[in-house]
Order: sequence, then C-alpha cells, then structure tokens
Amino acid sequence: MTMTRKRQHGLSLIGLILTSGVLVFLALLAMKVAPAYVEYFTIVKNIKAIAAQGGSTVKEIQTNFDKRAAIDDMNAITGKELDVEKNGDRWIVSASYQKKVLLFANVSLLFDFEAAGGP
Repeated sequence: MTMTRKRQHGLSLIGLILTSGVLVFLALLAMKVAPAYVEYFTIVKNIKAIAAQGGSTVKEIQTNFDKRAAIDDMNAITGKELDVEKNGDRWIVSASYQKKVLLFANVSLLFDFEAAGGP
C-alpha cells in the first residue's frame, strides 16, 4: 500500500498577515484621499454652476462662489482665488490649487487640482 501526499493549497498565516496589512494600508490611504477628491468635485460643480449663472461683475461671481463654498463647507479655495474672464457675453471661471494630505508622521501626498467652467 503506497501513500501519496497531496500538496496543500491555500494561504499560510504569514501570507494572511501580510495580505491583511496591505489591504488595511490601502483602505487607510483611500480614507485619507477620498475627502480631497470629494471637495474637488464639489468645487467643479460650483464653478460650472456659477459660470452658467453668470453675473454682472467679477466681484459678484467671486461672492457667489464664496456663498456656495460656505454652504458646501469648502475651504480649499476662496472666490478671490478664482480666475474669471469674460468671453463675449459668457463668463469663463477656472481655478487651480494644491491640496496637501497628511498620511502619517512626516509623509504627505500633494495633489494639484484644476477646475474650469464656462462655454
């Protein structure tokens, strides 16, 4: 009677710990980065709405953005940081800004965002 040994398949305890560690790190990274992108998409939405709404002066457009920013709790940029140009009878509103996200200790991520709205 001969016995054959079957190879075991699966994940060892060390493999499980390492895989779990990587997954936890990626989840923490996503939780740190997601708010920056949510704020960016809110800024884009507001810039497009303000460009479509228009206004009579640059100051009025900047004030409208500040009001929307207060409602949506955005603090990445202010109305004064918007680039506002008039193209015929339409307004072109754009902004570029950087967002620094602290990961841990002295490690950070720096994002460069650009948003524009207009014709």
